[in-house]
Amino acid sequence: MLLLAALASGPAAAQLAPLAPEIAPAWRAVGLPPEKAPPTRFAPVTLDGVAALRLEADASYGTLVHAVPGGGGTLSWRWRLERPVAAADLRTKAGDDAALKVCAMFDLPLTALPFWERQKMRLARSVSGEDLPAATLCYIWDPSLPAGTLLPNAYTGRLRWIVLQGQGTPLAAWRSERRDLQADFLRAFGDESPTVPPLKAIAIGADADNTRGSSLGYIAGLALQP
Repeated sequence: MLLLAALASGPAAAQLAPLAPEIAPAWRAVGLPPEKAPPTRFAPVTLDGVAALRLEADASYGTLVHAVPGGGGTLSWRWRLERPVAAADLRTKAGDDAALKVCAMFDLPLTALPFWERQKMRLARSVSGEDLPAATLCYIWDPSLPAGTLLPNAYTGRLRWIVLQGQGTPLAAWRSERRDLQADFLRAFGDESPTVPPLKAIAIGADADNTRGSSLGYIAGLALQP
């Protein structure tokens, strides 16, 4: 579902506050209205000697969002998927669920969008009361799609997916990632903007509200560098 994430309040941070052994206050939990879906459960744990965040979705939706206006250009982390969302299919609205996602939100100006996209963004911001980002790039672990797949969110072109771990990747094993946010932005949104706008926030999450399924995964060592 569309990542309706409010930006975390508080002072700007060049680096990300920790998620474990405790979730730092800079991370703000954002979900859907209770009548839409219960919140995804986030819990700091130690797994195989690694301090990590446990993300468990059960017909639920939830993100943790950290404001990083003007933040760095390289995002790194480790993650591990134990149980994917069985019926997930990001090409459709009915299957628009992700067991593990790490997202970068960019302050793309509305002037870069086609006319109708600008109108929809203004409406979404008005209805939500939030300064929603006009460009969100989400890295995902999805066993149903090949690694390297780039596709738009089924609900909105304002969010685009890049599959990092996909078909054939073993479950229940840690994988390390290191991403150049500028290069990935241009790959995902270069059709709208030849320049990379400022970064607004980093978000992580898991959801299974559309398929009414469940998932379990872990994220550790999330870091943002210049």
